[in-house]
Amino acid sequence: MRISPNPLRGQQFPAVLLLVAAGLGLLFANLPTHDAIAGLLDYHIAVPGTSLDLSVAHWVSDGLLAVFFLVVAIELRHELTHGELDSPRKAVQPAIAATGGVLVPIAVYLLIAGDSATVSGWPIPTATDIAFALGVLAMFGRGLPSRVRVFLLALAILDDIIGIIFIAVLFAHDVQWLFFGLAIVGVAVFWALSRLLHAKGHPLIAIAMAVVGIVTWALVASSGIHATIAGVMLGLVMAPVPAGRTRHALEPTVNGAILPVFAFVAAFVVIPAVSPTQLSPAFWGIVVALPVGKVIGISLFGWLAMRIRPRGADPALPFADILAAGALGGIGFTVSLLLANLAFAADAGIRDQAILGVLVGSLIALAVSGVFVSLRARWYRRLASAAS
Repeated sequence: MRISPNPLRGQQFPAVLLLVAAGLGLLFANLPTHDAIAGLLDYHIAVPGTSLDLSVAHWVSDGLLAVFFLVVAIELRHELTHGELDSPRKAVQPAIAATGGVLVPIAVYLLIAGDSATVSGWPIPTATDIAFALGVLAMFGRGLPSRVRVFLLALAILDDIIGIIFIAVLFAHDVQWLFFGLAIVGVAVFWALSRLLHAKGHPLIAIAMAVVGIVTWALVASSGIHATIAGVMLGLVMAPVPAGRTRHALEPTVNGAILPVFAFVAAFVVIPAVSPTQLSPAFWGIVVALPVGKVIGISLFGWLAMRIRPRGADPALPFADILAAGALGGIGFTVSLLLANLAFAADAGIRDQAILGVLVGSLIALAVSGVFVSLRARWYRRLASAAS
């Protein structure tokens, strides 16, 4: 009997699950259930003998999300060494497009929300959610050539790299270099253990790696650098075979539990009872910069990249395909939600409106990209039908 594949390893179901979780978070935040759930999310849990004392919401964003970033880093390393970005020839076109997909949304955001109260939100609309973008592509893109998916995947991976840099550099605070230095030692030990596991495969080595990974995360969290960076560092240094097995083992948990829980918690915001004109410029900056800034930046820079591609590079994508990829790039979601929480951590009112901006902007981009991708897929299917 044929066993159906796990839907949590696919692209469509995790994207739908993420959207539903965010919708439920927004719904329950605006029902009488708000106070009970808010009290639970604000409840603090301390680790005895350490300085770690985080609310449940922070355990989700700093702890659980570090596992997500571990998986992301493993994917990044694979793509940079054996995948779609393993040579300058492959990377140059999506790199140029990704540059436009970062610079133009920043410019759009600053034009709308560049005053002193909201200027710190400029990194928020720079992210692309790989899971969502590929999920929409899988849902509506039947018939599209594989190189469209390859271009989008490379583009989103480069966006992830930029987002990780933003998190590590812009949102560090009162850095305790001793703790961070000890975390680097932990990363080195983790690297060595992963090579031993690659060679010997002993379960005690895997247990030791898990312990070292948790200690390293705690040290990064105590250092003042955002704790998710621990997941990035550990994922980047893990030996290929253990890394592949770790990714395979964690993928259903990340897609089915960690990301939906984070989406629920991040989207748990009260919709302000004000007129649209009274909403923060941060809200409008993100709402416009995600779907509009991304599609303009990726499409324009992507078109330029196709015109100046090096000799031996893949054939140029048609502009309409680049436009569809640009629309998909406007689905910010996971990393944009995290950036919104970090950028406005000191102002809950603006933070909540920025989160609403991410949800609305990503939904607009999702709808627009669904239309663009469907039209292109239909065109390719007609072309294939006529050719046969």
